[in-house]
Amino acid sequence: MRLLVVEDDALISRSLVDALTPLGNTVEVFACCSDARAALRQGGVDLMLLDIGLPDGDGLSLLAELRDAGDRTPVIILTARDALDDRVRGLDLGADDYLAKPFELAELEARVRALLRRSQQRADNRLGLGPLSFDPASGAASLFGEPMALPHRELLLVESLLLHAGAIAPRETLEGRLFGFGEVGSNALEVYVSRLRKRLKGAGLRIRTFRGLGYRLEEDDG
Repeated sequence: MRLLVVEDDALISRSLVDALTPLGNTVEVFACCSDARAALRQGGVDLMLLDIGLPDGDGLSLLAELRDAGDRTPVIILTARDALDDRVRGLDLGADDYLAKPFELAELEARVRALLRRSQQRADNRLGLGPLSFDPASGAASLFGEPMALPHRELLLVESLLLHAGAIAPRETLEGRLFGFGEVGSNALEVYVSRLRKRLKGAGLRIRTFRGLGYRLEEDDG
């Protein structure tokens, strides 16, 4: 999963990265509204952890912009323990959950997992199609029940394609998940798709290319 942390306290940001990365997530940190806004425009974000007081504006204003634009990216508001008005306003503006500072990392991890399940309409954390499966909680992929030793970006590609299994995964979304907020080479995504196709050979699955749109992971009836 690709998560955004919008928090200007470096210690809190580092703790969030350390807690959420081992769960199979790509975590990007931004300390101000403007940078977070640019990352959200790029797309491919699964969840955002949003502080309220930021150097260049109010995190709740960023949330309002997001919802007014029809963006339903799940958002967890981070607030001071006594900021009841901020929590209420955040929920009214469309936040999905909130955590009061200071918080326990175990609770944060559980809330993130639950919100991701809910947003993707899954009963549990696991994703799968045919013999291929991915567990976001552990960041591990398996084929026919056997662990797949994959580099980090190939794991992200497996996860991303399974999230869209049977439907087209937009190219922009895949690039956002694999490469984050930065420049992407013109054929960088194709390199990883090609590698994964070779690994899935003989598994009854295929990755179809839709020119100008993206890729679809599907069962190969042929």
